Amino acid sequence: MLPDSPPTAFAKLRLAVSIFVKDVGKGVFTITHSGLAMVGLVLVMGVSVALFRPDILAQTESTVYEWLRARQFSLWWEPQNTAERATATDLKDIPSKQAAVAAWLASKYRVAPEPMAALVTEAYELSNTTKIKPHLILSVMAIESSFHPYIQSPAGAQGLMQVMTDIHVKKYEKYGGKLAAFDPLTNMRVGTQVLQEYIRLKGGVTEDGLLFYLGGDSVQSDTGYVAKVLAEQARLDQVAAGQKVSTLP
Repeated sequence: MLPDSPPTAFAKLRLAVSIFVKDVGKGVFTITHSGLAMVGLVLVMGVSVALFRPDILAQTESTVYEWLRARQFSLWWEPQNTAERATATDLKDIPSKQAAVAAWLASKYRVAPEPMAALVTEAYELSNTTKIKPHLILSVMAIESSFHPYIQSPAGAQGLMQVMTDIHVKKYEKYGGKLAAFDPLTNMRVGTQVLQEYIRLKGGVTEDGLLFYLGGDSVQSDTGYVAKVLAEQARLDQVAAGQKVSTLP
């Protein structure tokens, strides 16, 4: 009987590959088996929690949803909370003077108090950056649109502060374009910026700036507009001071 010949290099390679494949196969089987067992265990635990401790399940869901929302994940199965986008504020969440002004305006112009509160709050914020008194901003809106955000004049003035959108279209670019003219807060911000520019153009004289805001150089005399705005501002000052002011015309 002839002695066995030593294995060739190719045979050694085949043997090594075979052993490697078998080991990998065993590992995959073990991992898969363990993974399926773990999945099954998790499912059983989840069902058990849902049946016997629904409070824990609800808390877990809430935590997961908040985690996803915080990272701006879109939950397609969940309806959007449009209240988060609403331009409205509860009166109890703003300072008492602002709340009094908002309630008075809401009553006079027959507007819901919550969106009015948001406008009043914004007017006070804009006053800090533009140095225009907040009640003057609100009075311009009152006389221009009676706080109706979708109104448009025959000349093309639009929104709460009746801004000439085509003339000031560039001011709307950072807000997404000229259609933002019908967003209440955006129109208010742009309108206040325009009013600030016109008052500065007229040497800081509020009355002259208001007259220019009304119609530019085409308006040469006071048509009663300036008096109406300033009278409404005076009434708002009284309301904020705690005085009782009639809402009748």
